[in-house]
Amino acid sequence: MEFLTTSEAADYLRLGERKLYELVTTGAIPCTKVTGKWLFPRHELDLWVLSGLARPAGMLIAEPPPVVGGSQDELLDWSLRESGSGLGSMSEGSARGLERLQRDEVMAVAMHFHSLDADGNLAADANATALRDAPDLHDALLVAFVRREQGLVLPPGNPKRLRGLSDVLALGVRMAMRQQGTGAQMLLDVLLRRAGASTRDLRRIEMPALTGPDLAEIVRAGQADCGIATRASARSAGLDFVPLVWENFDLAMRQRSYFRPAMQGLIRFLGEKRLLQRAVELTGYDPSPAGQIRFAA
Repeated sequence: MEFLTTSEAADYLRLGERKLYELVTTGAIPCTKVTGKWLFPRHELDLWVLSGLARPAGMLIAEPPPVVGGSQDELLDWSLRESGSGLGSMSEGSARGLERLQRDEVMAVAMHFHSLDADGNLAADANATALRDAPDLHDALLVAFVRREQGLVLPPGNPKRLRGLSDVLALGVRMAMRQQGTGAQMLLDVLLRRAGASTRDLRRIEMPALTGPDLAEIVRAGQADCGIATRASARSAGLDFVPLVWENFDLAMRQRSYFRPAMQGLIRFLGEKRLLQRAVELTGYDPSPAGQIRFAA
């Protein structure tokens, strides 16, 4: 991230330094103080300017409701409650959430997309690619929430002795599924593709689970031998877990939504020690990137 000095920021914004200091003292402009000097993140200044953009009456855009759509996540659900942001949640999967963001039906979407790169490996930043390719999101912003661990959720003791997806295919064990458009199902699809297989090669439980905890409950009830979900979902259900990948779990939004009070309430919370402590308690999370801007259209 590029930082500007006070004089550079004043020149960049075409303001006098005195006016810039007034904005700093009132907390009206994004900045940070390092060793006694004010620094201004250039990208944050761009977003700050855009947040106050005036539009003709015919271009007025209705504000989206204060809801985070997309993927379900235990740490995110807890953060929405504890932050006092007033943001609600609507868990429908990453793809459906992104569609709602395009229609301004949610303020942000929690997402974890998966795809393969040209060499057949898991793409390093599928979330940014999905956001870049989404129509009508020319003003999109991707904010890191956490990295989290996805893998096979298994009955206690791992009675089938599963060590990975190859064992699932070879032994023909019953596998719980997620609905199409969820990040977990995308992950399963790309891992199968790398193995030269498809979902047709699995002994599937046909009724898909809406969320990771729902899938864990199917496994816990003995209706399936395994399924893909987070380590946190497995732990909460008292199940075993075989890790497969670490993934980026991000929040996508329009740039104008970033500075809305509700979203800022959540963004500020991402820097609190409580988030780190809760991530450790739930297990399977790396909150070190929380709050970083990872992509801007």
